[in-house]
Amino acid sequence: MPDQLRDTAIVPSTEAASSASRHRRRRRTDWRLGGRAVRKWDLSVLAVALIALGVGAVGGGLVSRIAAPWAPIASTVVLWAGMLVPIVFAFARARPAGLLKLRPVDLLWGLGLGLGLRLLQGWMSGADAMTFPSATTLDGALPTSWWLTEALPAAVVAPVVEELFFRAVVLVAVYQLLRRRAGGLAAAVTGLLVSTGGFILLHASAGALTVTDAMTLFAVGGTCALLVLLTGRIWPAVLTHAVFNATYLALVVAGTVLS
Repeated sequence: MPDQLRDTAIVPSTEAASSASRHRRRRRTDWRLGGRAVRKWDLSVLAVALIALGVGAVGGGLVSRIAAPWAPIASTVVLWAGMLVPIVFAFARARPAGLLKLRPVDLLWGLGLGLGLRLLQGWMSGADAMTFPSATTLDGALPTSWWLTEALPAAVVAPVVEELFFRAVVLVAVYQLLRRRAGGLAAAVTGLLVSTGGFILLHASAGALTVTDAMTLFAVGGTCALLVLLTGRIWPAVLTHAVFNATYLALVVAGTVLS
């Protein structure tokens, strides 16, 4: 084959291989392996998360000081609004590959670990059937306001907002920023500790925590962070958190009925 024809044959083949290689690199199925999407969750995302959380916490604290029956729930709404800002900001920039996928096994993770964490909390606090929590009743029954202002936010809204903020935005951003510099293990441990520490501080801002409370929050936050790191998906963490909170509400209902 003449040299010119040989060169012509080699160049398209090389270009095709290079194009195929670039295509494979672009098609990420797991944010833990990197990719253009997750790299957009950079320091700007963390900065927005920190500022928005601070504004939400301060604003919520100011609202809680208002002498009105609606102040507590309004304070929580202000805090959640502050947390939603960076969530929307981050997902508007990019959607890390696989993070929002939901698989049937996630339901099993949520149910098993949520119940396990509740049992752990009961064991650490020394609770038994005689120490079930209870709520104030109205004519012998839980008032409608309790279901709307306590049960629904705790079982549905809080797990979604808090997990998307701490275990999606914060954890994933920290992980991807450190993965190449420090390695996957160091990035994972740092992301777990940062997201869990922030989770504990958020709850501490609502009032003083006992040692048992802090240990319980660390167990919940650490477990949820580990789930995201091991599965690459956020929903096992959301469901675990939701089941953990829902079991507390079930104990409140049982304690109220039995009291």
